[in-house]
Amino acid sequence: MSGSRAARVLAGVVLGMALGLVELVFLCVAWPACLVPAARPAVVRGLDRLMALERARLSGWLGHEVARRDGGYGFLAARAALGVLGGYLCAAGLFLGGLLLVGGLWDLAWGRAEPVPVNLPGVRIVTSSGLLGLTGGAVLLALVALMTLAVGSLERRLADHFLGPGSHELMRRRIAELTATRSGIVRAVDDERRRIERDLHDGVQQRGVALAMLLGRARHSADPGATTELVAQAYTESRQLLDELRSVAWRIYPTALDELGLRAALAGVADRSSVPVTVHDGLAGRPVSEVETALYFVAREAITNAIKHAGARDILVVLTEDERAVSVVISDDGSGGADPAGGGLSGLARRVLAMDGDFTVESPPGGPTKIAATLPKTPPGGSPEAPETVPGPSGGVSGAAPSGPRTGSSGSGTGSSRPRAESSGSGAGSRRSGAGSSGPGMASSSGSGSGAGASCG
Repeated sequence: MSGSRAARVLAGVVLGMALGLVELVFLCVAWPACLVPAARPAVVRGLDRLMALERARLSGWLGHEVARRDGGYGFLAARAALGVLGGYLCAAGLFLGGLLLVGGLWDLAWGRAEPVPVNLPGVRIVTSSGLLGLTGGAVLLALVALMTLAVGSLERRLADHFLGPGSHELMRRRIAELTATRSGIVRAVDDERRRIERDLHDGVQQRGVALAMLLGRARHSADPGATTELVAQAYTESRQLLDELRSVAWRIYPTALDELGLRAALAGVADRSSVPVTVHDGLAGRPVSEVETALYFVAREAITNAIKHAGARDILVVLTEDERAVSVVISDDGSGGADPAGGGLSGLARRVLAMDGDFTVESPPGGPTKIAATLPKTPPGGSPEAPETVPGPSGGVSGAAPSGPRTGSSGSGTGSSRPRAESSGSGAGSRRSGAGSSGPGMASSSGSGSGAGASCG
């Protein structure tokens, strides 16, 4: 810290001592005066003036801007006590240090210094009173400078506690947060690309290789019966390849999320789940696209982790909202122990934090696990308007939450009540002919609007 800055802080602390005395007198008078209704307006005006003086002192002498204009009697009481005590100690130290310095210089200048023996363990030093006065004054002034900086720092912390952080501090925090979330989003995108590549390599590519081998064998086979059998196997393999492609596309981004809304997309997740998934939709309407997408991926990843790693037997998804935020809470009865620093959950946390949201994971060993994400209704730099909705056959809004949640299981038929693509009126994909062997999971894919819409048989 420069000398001029230290001098300004010292002046601010000393000024705070005088202002603290005024504040103590005001508090002693104001508290009983508040009991008189006629005196309350004068007390409020006095409080406002003292707060204005405090803000001016913090800004002009301590270089600290405050965000709020009110602090109440609590701030004045704490500030007055700190100001009086700190200012008194600094003023007393400054006076004593100056007195010692002046006295020491006077003795040395006029030759009136007297020898002073200093006895230390094993050492005996004889010095003069003038040198002792100069040394003691310099040390005391250094302590006063440190005490002044400490009192100034306490003043700023007190202002942050009662009046909120200053504009510079808010800007610094925001820049640090944006830097961290930007790098987190880059890592999340890279992780997602690696996952897509792994899905294509381990699933689709293997199906394609098997299909090519079957067709190659059929091409070189001289036995018509064997050729017919190989072509039939190739046809089955091609259907499985299409199913695998459709599943990969659904994992990347389900079409139903845009066309039918969050509830329909979560219904698709419930249909593909091997355990019952209950969805409670408490949203009055559809959130904006960015928020809706983030909520969906948080819920899907939490459901996947509960099934794959925790051995959950029942999963509950709750969607709620208030005036400013939308929340999703996913809880399960699994074994717990979820690691927030793991690849999937850390990616979700980065995605939520990039939108100024909150992401929490509560997963003690033995369970249960509770994952929650809260996002503002208007994302940073976004529009508060909701995405365009798709009208349903009865003139309603497609994707709106129907009354009464239901559970979903791919094997038990207790799936969440989900809007069918063929009944939504949105043309989200026609029912595929010859798809009878695809099972309930693929029927759900077509019903959620992620089907290719092509005839395969």
